[in-house]
Amino acid sequence: MSEKIALDLGNVQKTLLLPLWGRAIETQKQKPLLIDHTAVSIIQKLAYDFTVIAQNISKPSQLSWIARSIYFDQKIKAFIDRYPEATVVNLGCGLDTTFNRIDNGRINWIDLDLPDVIQLRKKVIPETERRQCISASVFDQDWFSKITNTEQLMFMFAGVLYYFEEKDIRELFPRFLNHFPGVEIIFDYSSNRGIKLANKMVIKRGGMDESANLIWGIDNIHDLEKWSCGIRVFHTMPMYYEFKKNYPVYKRIGMNISDALKIMSLAHIRIG
Repeated sequence: MSEKIALDLGNVQKTLLLPLWGRAIETQKQKPLLIDHTAVSIIQKLAYDFTVIAQNISKPSQLSWIARSIYFDQKIKAFIDRYPEATVVNLGCGLDTTFNRIDNGRINWIDLDLPDVIQLRKKVIPETERRQCISASVFDQDWFSKITNTEQLMFMFAGVLYYFEEKDIRELFPRFLNHFPGVEIIFDYSSNRGIKLANKMVIKRGGMDESANLIWGIDNIHDLEKWSCGIRVFHTMPMYYEFKKNYPVYKRIGMNISDALKIMSLAHIRIG
C-alpha cells in the first residue's frame, strides 16, 4: 500500500474535507443520490482521521453538500450544452471533483485556490491539457489574464463566499463585470441566521477551528441586484427543495425547517 498523503492546510482550507467526505459517503450508500468515485479514492489517499466528522456531522448537513453538487452539475451541464467548448473556473476549488462528473470532452476547466490547497490537489487530482490549476487568492487579479475564453465563461463558488466579508464581495463582483462581462456564476449562500447555525452545527461539530467560521450571509439574494454592477439573478432555491423528496417524511422535518427559514440556498446569477 502506498504511503498516505499528509495534510498541511490552514484552518479555513481544512473545511474542504467536509464536502469531500460527504460525497464519498453518499457514493457508498446502497441508493446514492450522487456517485463520485473520485471522492472515495481521494479519501483513501489522505492521512486524515475522518472519525470526528463521521460521528458529529448530521445527515441534513451531509445532504446539503450532495444537493449543492447535484445543482451545480445540472447548471454546468446546461451551460456546456449551449457552449460545448466553454471555460469553467472553480473558484476556491478545494478538492472538488465536479469536472469528473460533467466533462463533455471539450470544455476547459480551471481550478483555483490558495497555494497549500493547490499543492495538495495536484497530488490527488493530476492536471491535464483541459484541466489546469491556478495557485492564487480569488481576490488576486493577476489570474484574470489567464482566462482566455471570456465569452463562454462560468464561475462556480462551492462553499466559498461564506468566508468573506460582504464588502469584499461587493468589491469582487464589479471586477468581474470589468474583466468578464456576461459571466455566469453559480454559488451557495446562507441567510444571516443560517451562518450562526452552520458555525455551530457544521464547523464546530466537524472538528474545525473557530477561525474557519462562516461570515457572510444574505437574507434576500435579489439584494445583489442593487449592488450596481449589472447583477441579474437567474435562479435561486432553498438547498433541499428538490432533494428532500428522496427521504421519508420524518426525515424531512429538519430540511423543511431549513428551507422555510432559508438557512441554506443555491443561486445562479449573471454579471453584466
